[in-house]
Order: sequence, then structure tokens, then C-alpha cells
Amino acid sequence: MAFYQQQPFYNPLLRADTDCTLGEYLCVILLFTSTQRIPFSGQIQGGLQEGKSIILSGRVLPGANRFHVNLMCGSHSGADIALHFNPRYEIPGYVVHNTFQSRVWGSEECKQESPFPQGQTFTLQILVEQDKYKISTNGRHFMDYRHRVPYTNVDTISVEGMVELNSIAFQNPAPYLPPQPAFPGYIAPQTGFQPQYAVPPGCGFPAYPSAPNYTIPYKTVINGGLHPGKNIVIHGVINHNANRIIFNLRYRDGIALHYNPRFDERVVVLNTNQMEQWGTEERSGSLPFHKGQPFQLNISCNPYHYNVFVNGEQAHTYKHRYTKLNDIDILEISGDLQLTLVQA
Repeated sequence: MAFYQQQPFYNPLLRADTDCTLGEYLCVILLFTSTQRIPFSGQIQGGLQEGKSIILSGRVLPGANRFHVNLMCGSHSGADIALHFNPRYEIPGYVVHNTFQSRVWGSEECKQESPFPQGQTFTLQILVEQDKYKISTNGRHFMDYRHRVPYTNVDTISVEGMVELNSIAFQNPAPYLPPQPAFPGYIAPQTGFQPQYAVPPGCGFPAYPSAPNYTIPYKTVINGGLHPGKNIVIHGVINHNANRIIFNLRYRDGIALHYNPRFDERVVVLNTNQMEQWGTEERSGSLPFHKGQPFQLNISCNPYHYNVFVNGEQAHTYKHRYTKLNDIDILEISGDLQLTLVQA
């Protein structure tokens, strides 16, 4: 599998907040300065460990027939492939999961569902658990794949097929955080991702663009505005003394989606602000966030509503009150939290 020479933006995120002692490097992200050419392959320094997540962001090309993501035991020809994740777009679409061991493919495990529409952006998360890989697509759980090859043998990731790759993020669990139901551990110092063209040890990082500024309050542009199929991914940590958090999807004159977890009331409030007037609140009966704990939030835009996923589980559905989706082009985040990853 060939390595292609493209200068990446190598981004070890550093947080320093006395309220949440998570360690030094929370997350390592490889952002490409332009769309990464495919095929792509690179070494994962330190390999895999239980609780580690790999998050890929990209776009399926229009008219794609298939692509795949491999977790491999080496980069040489004929290397074992611990996990082969292979969306195929023959009608009906489906995804093949398999393992290649001792130069022989195993039995395919197929799911008759196509989670990544052609021509649309996507997020793929692979979480390493003791007995399986937990695979999530666009923020929702998709499939579990039991280990056939020890995950400790994996040291390489490769991507091939009709797809564009924008970023790869690696997250490790912090060993001191207690587990939360239905959610993996969190981020700890990590050595990161080593493509073949990376800077040799001791030479420092090249002068690529500076790392994203995740200072709270945080504001960023949603490139191209919203549209059906658009997904916004937000990872972070709730402060130990959290009271309220706000996620706003804005347009010029208002707020299309106000998503407001309130720890003081143990509810999540959803609303819309148009012409400087708030609409009727929609209140959930539960709070899927936990003080002092990490979270993964995915807001999926559909033709008639938003689907909100928290830690891989669907938490809320909110019908569009402002329907000019392309006008919604700003994401705002404020309140009692820290951010480690935003993809908008």
C-alpha cells in the first residue's frame, strides 16, 4: 500500500484548565491541508489499546461503488488485516466486515445498510473494546465486530476506494476516569499518528497552520451551511461544577437550534429564536451528560428535523422551525465545558 506525500496539519491538542485535570495532550488530530489523496496508509505509533478511538472524517465521492478502511498488522504486502470495514454501494447498499489472516480472508459479516450516502460527508468512529471493535457512523452505533486478531498487533491504518479523507483523530482513555454507562473512557496523552512523511524525532513539527482555538465561548463557521446529510461532531469534557451548556446553530438573524443541557434542572432544553423572540421550549425528561465526564455530541441534519446523538445513542429529535437550512452557517458553544474536537 503506497504512502502519498502530502503535508498534514499535525495537531496535538493541549488543554490547561484547573477545573478538569485530564493530563497534557487530550487528543491528536491529523488534519490535511487539502483533501488527502487516496489510497492512504500510515503507522499508528503505539498501536491500539482498549478504550482507544480512531475517528475519520471525509466524504464519499458521488457515484462511489465502494471504499474500505483497514486496521492492519504492518504495512507490507500481505500483512494481516484485523478489521476490514467495507461499504459497498451495489443496490441495496451494505457494509462488509472481515479479517485477513495468514493471507486468507475469513467469513464475511455483512450488514444490509448503507450508513454513508454517496456524495455526502461522513464521520466513522472505531472504538477498541476488550473483545470487539465498536463501530459508529455519523455519531450513532452501527455494528460490533469481535476480535479475530489481537488488537495489540495493529499498528497501521489504511484507506482506499472512492472516498476523500479530511482528518483522522486519535483518542486514548484517561485511566483515572470512572466508566460511564454506554460510553467509552477518555483521552490521555498519546504519541499520535506517524505517516511515512512525518517529521523525524527531535526535529519538531513543521510550520503548518496553528492548532484550532477551542477557547470557550467558541464560535466557528459551518462551511456551506446546513443541508440534509450534514453532521456536526463535537467532543469535549463537562466541567466538574457544571451548571449549563449551550450549543447554538445560528443564522444571521436568529438561532435555528438552541440545545441547552441544564445540570441545575436535570433536563435538556431545545428551542428556536426568530426575530429576537424565543419559541416554545421542548424539554427532555433526562440528561445524557455527566459532570466531570467526556462526551461525544453529533447533530445530524435531516430534511425535516435534527437528530441529536450523545455518546453514540440517539437522545433527541427536533423538528425544523427555521427551514432555510443553507442560511444556518454558525456554530456557537458556551458554558461549563472544555472542547477537544469540533467538526462543522
